[in-house]
Amino acid sequence: MRLPYLTAIAPLCAVPLSAPSASAQTAGPASPDLDRDIVTVGVGAGFMSDYEGAKHHSFSPVPGAIGTVGGHDFAIIGNRASFNLIRRPDGPAWAIQAGPLIAVNFNRTSRSNIDDPQVRALPKRDLTIEAGGYLGISKTGMLTSRHDMLTLSVSYRHDIFGVHDSAIVTPNLQYFTPLSRKIAVAAFVSADHVGNGYMASYFNITPADSRASGLPAYHGRGGWKNWTLGAAGTVSLSGDLLHGWKLVGAATYSRLLGDAAASPVVRDVGTANQWLGAIGVAYTF
Repeated sequence: MRLPYLTAIAPLCAVPLSAPSASAQTAGPASPDLDRDIVTVGVGAGFMSDYEGAKHHSFSPVPGAIGTVGGHDFAIIGNRASFNLIRRPDGPAWAIQAGPLIAVNFNRTSRSNIDDPQVRALPKRDLTIEAGGYLGISKTGMLTSRHDMLTLSVSYRHDIFGVHDSAIVTPNLQYFTPLSRKIAVAAFVSADHVGNGYMASYFNITPADSRASGLPAYHGRGGWKNWTLGAAGTVSLSGDLLHGWKLVGAATYSRLLGDAAASPVVRDVGTANQWLGAIGVAYTF
């Protein structure tokens, strides 16, 4: 399975798939939909670059499951999972979000998935797990209605297997709004700050790597790796976002920055402009 960095899509997909606040569009104060547990499972096709910084794209399956159980939100989207330890308050209100976060990094773990022959000649990287947590604050009833949501958060995760042995810090601003009981949309902006080890593993080229690949040797340092803009939406096929089948989709544009953009795997044979997308179906219980 190729899921190198679907963490860019995950912040978008997590809200529109279930859209619990959308029930209040037509439900009365006594509606059980406002308090019940809700779980959505889905599968789709993701269109993503072969490695971080590549020009070539291909399709990969993207599984997902999200929901709210006992007032706690959870999300499993592609290669990333999170759980909110703080119960969501009822109705329009400020809310604190905090909990564990884990991501599986598949970037350059298989040469067979890389189209460019020079990058394919570079050493492949072992699969690794990045674990950490996130902290955020959100407000419902913020802009367009009592049911939209604006969320500001920051996440921290660190490689626990020693592949790149560094941290990734991601501030994120996300806005979600239901347009009706059948349709919901979201948008976000984020950025990634990485350590020296991340840069060395995925963007630097040693003299030995240079001889094997023909790419020039390169040594960059950690810092702000990229910024990302994205949008997502869901359309209920059953007429209700809280029940039955729906179509879901998301797309992001990410711009690599600084030493990451200057790496030969990006500058010479790739591109700093990174596009990701996913489309699929889901079912809400």
